[in-house]
Amino acid sequence: MRAIQITEFGGPEVLQVSDVPEPVAGDGQVLIKVDRAGINYADTHQVENSYLSKTELPLIPGGEVVGHTEDGRRVVALVGSGGYAEQAVAHAPYAWDVPEGVTDGQALALVLQGTTAWHLLKTSTHLQPGESVLVHAGAGGVGSLAVQLAKLWGAGRVIATASTEEKRKQVLDLGADAAIDGTPEGLKDRILEANGGKPVDIVLEMVGGRTFDESFAALGRFGRLVTFGAASRQSAAPIDSSRLMKGSKTIAGFWLADCFANPQLLGGPLTELFDLTAGGKLRPIVGGEYALSDVASAHEDLRARRTVGKLLLDPTR
Repeated sequence: MRAIQITEFGGPEVLQVSDVPEPVAGDGQVLIKVDRAGINYADTHQVENSYLSKTELPLIPGGEVVGHTEDGRRVVALVGSGGYAEQAVAHAPYAWDVPEGVTDGQALALVLQGTTAWHLLKTSTHLQPGESVLVHAGAGGVGSLAVQLAKLWGAGRVIATASTEEKRKQVLDLGADAAIDGTPEGLKDRILEANGGKPVDIVLEMVGGRTFDESFAALGRFGRLVTFGAASRQSAAPIDSSRLMKGSKTIAGFWLADCFANPQLLGGPLTELFDLTAGGKLRPIVGGEYALSDVASAHEDLRARRTVGKLLLDPTR
């Protein structure tokens, strides 16, 4: 079958179409004919071996797929790796039926980014009605859903960062109360201005480096910052414990992989997200679709921040 298989670590240039053996489902697994695979920013880290979990070669990237099982179910599944292919194998508890009213692209947007946004707001930061929320990369896969969920769940003011004027307009259309430039220089001041001169209660941060530092500086009393990525590939400055004590601030980390040991930590939120989407209350954004042979361009676009929403990969092209 056709698949993207890498035999060396590197940038988008190592992503090449290969002919590989078809996978075989073992006990407790399901074989899925892949209609679309999801493309995630984490994939760019996995391909260069800079992800939180180390990767072994050869590797077929891609952690999520939507397609049909051998008995005809339409499912969305987390596969760990192997998604950039015509067929993939998933452990049965991590393959969920996609309900009517939810498209393939929407299902892929929800299974990883949606559940991440859900946990960031509910599990990591415990959003309370009326609180202000800063969402970095508000036009991205997680960000575009987090903006909407924060508003649905009663946030008082939602501020989103985005890199271009077009993206800032998009996040305002999704319900953000303010959209600002996410450039690190002067970011703290722009956050405060967007929040009426007040520090924010919650920050969802996935850039790292100076963006993390500026965001923490804009955090109010009893504020919570959760970090769930490092898109800048830079480390933030160390934070002395006294800076946490003054203002009673919290820094948390979140990695969806820590939910994988318990499928219900994914299935429960996903059911809620499916219902919101089918009911028209949540709008997952599908930002682009790429042929399997053009996956390197998808990674280049992701790394250059040229994308919005969820990116899909079509294994038939």
